[in-house]
Amino acid sequence: MKALAADLLAEDDALAALCAGLSAEQWRQPTAFKAWTPWDVVAHLCLLDGAALAATRGAAAFEPVATALRARRAAGDSLCAIARADLGDLDGPALLVRWRAVYSGLCAALSELDARDRLPWFGPAMSARSFATARLMEAWAHGQAVWDLLQRVRPATARLQHIAHLGVNTYGWSFSNRGLAVPQPAPHVALTAPDGSAWTWQASSDSDCVRGPAEDFCLVVAQCRHVDDTRLLHKGTASAWLQIAQCFAGAPVDGPAPGERRMPA
Repeated sequence: MKALAADLLAEDDALAALCAGLSAEQWRQPTAFKAWTPWDVVAHLCLLDGAALAATRGAAAFEPVATALRARRAAGDSLCAIARADLGDLDGPALLVRWRAVYSGLCAALSELDARDRLPWFGPAMSARSFATARLMEAWAHGQAVWDLLQRVRPATARLQHIAHLGVNTYGWSFSNRGLAVPQPAPHVALTAPDGSAWTWQASSDSDCVRGPAEDFCLVVAQCRHVDDTRLLHKGTASAWLQIAQCFAGAPVDGPAPGERRMPA
């Protein structure tokens, strides 16, 4: 867990460093993700990382936080609206200070757990490993909206392997979450890592497969890009999957349409 927690910390630090250079105007500029601003992105992460930190302390600490949040959601408040209500008195730099303190505490707590420890969450309890991976994916995925807003290309890192693995593991979920039969066989996934090495999953196949850059695959399963706007090559069951891939929990969500969130030129 120490290595995974360190990767989560590095991912959060990378986004925090990017946001530290934002002007007051950029903090409030809408991104291509639901018109969220960079402020909204950081506030959302701060809100849920705070809940995650409570979860590392056990059910007794987490349940009051979860109950209050569920009640506000049931009353019709979106997570974005809740974050704005709770943190709206902070400007961008002050919000960044708050988030740094929260995620640093979360990463420290996660580093002390066993990977198999169970943590409460809003759905079923999760292993510490899955929990930390989900937080890393969320920071990376939401951070992409800020990189896109600035029209900057984010350096790809080996941390993508966590997100790619999560994407592969949610193949069946992407279909069953929509009430669809899960196509078989699960496709062969062969990705090129940032260092040029190969990451592979499932049995080799030339008929049911996806191949290409690991970053592109992660962008698709996290719904930051439509598959048509990437360099991925896909066939068979992979083609059906990549149209609806969803590596995060919750109700079915449709990703961006072709051309809606393109790679920066």
